[in-house]
Amino acid sequence: MTKLSVNINKIATLRNARGGNLPDVVKAAIDCERYGAQGITVHPRPDERHIRYRDARDLKPVVITEFNIEGNPEPRFIDLVLEVKPHQVTLVPDAPDAITSNQGWDTIKYRNHLSDIIAEFHKHGIRTSIFVDPDPRMAEAAALTGTDRVELYTESYAAGYHADRQKAITPFVESARAATAAGLGLNAGHDLNLDNLRYFVQTIPGILEVSIGHALIADALYYGLETTIQLYLRELKPWLPV
Repeated sequence: MTKLSVNINKIATLRNARGGNLPDVVKAAIDCERYGAQGITVHPRPDERHIRYRDARDLKPVVITEFNIEGNPEPRFIDLVLEVKPHQVTLVPDAPDAITSNQGWDTIKYRNHLSDIIAEFHKHGIRTSIFVDPDPRMAEAAALTGTDRVELYTESYAAGYHADRQKAITPFVESARAATAAGLGLNAGHDLNLDNLRYFVQTIPGILEVSIGHALIADALYYGLETTIQLYLRELKPWLPV
């Protein structure tokens, strides 16, 4: 079954809006795991407007499932990853002022750049994933960097899901095939939610992990965190009908 990694950035956003330590990001991560999450994802940005670099350091000793750190591999981010040594690092080409991740890597143009960074992470036993748009060429070129996985950037799928879900998912199916043929593992994330998640993972059954934050935390305002995580896990069960 596809694993659920909960992105807790929005927990940190709420904390930072008031100052202090309420809600407690570390406690939230522990509770997410206790409620069934199979991983914790954080995405520290240079301005630390939600997850802080200190949070990543504090989380590493307590996360007992899988710890995934996302971010643009600038020098400070690379230093953080090499210090914390998460189970996985996901490389995302977001600009410092981006509200949220809004594009995947051009793995053809940046192949050498990514290869050098990935080689360094591999020296420390850190699995790597590259955030890519749904383009088979990007998946194929990603394999040449030495990465272990790609994460399919699913915003366009989510945006087109209700109008024509088959059309929306077609480029992702093609990219997933290309990635699998190249020997890469598959992750996915961005705007996946309780409406569109099941169709995505059942149409592309090779997805190893989905990283979900904004929608899940928003749903938790209504359903509570424990119930929400269970609802997302139910959507990932392969035997349930689409």
